[in-house]
Amino acid sequence: MRNEKQDQFAFLKDKEMNNESDGNNLVFLLAGFGLGAIIGAAAGLMFAPKPGSELRDDVSDRVKELKGKTQTWLNEQRNKSTSALASPEEVGA
Repeated sequence: MRNEKQDQFAFLKDKEMNNESDGNNLVFLLAGFGLGAIIGAAAGLMFAPKPGSELRDDVSDRVKELKGKTQTWLNEQRNKSTSALASPEEVGA
């Protein structure tokens, strides 16, 4: 009887570990897509038939835009986490 419980525990533990690795695989997959998109966009800009000054202006504008979007997203996430900490009853704690 004890061996059956140990076998069940081992099975559940293996299943849990597989679920965690599936989540990690998804994160790596999404990170790969994101990195590929960034590299592709950079390559597209670099091979575009534009003079150097226009290319530098375009790159500068895109970096500023990305920085603004990132800052906005970070602020939203901070506000969400602050509001969740301020009112734990909404989270269910």
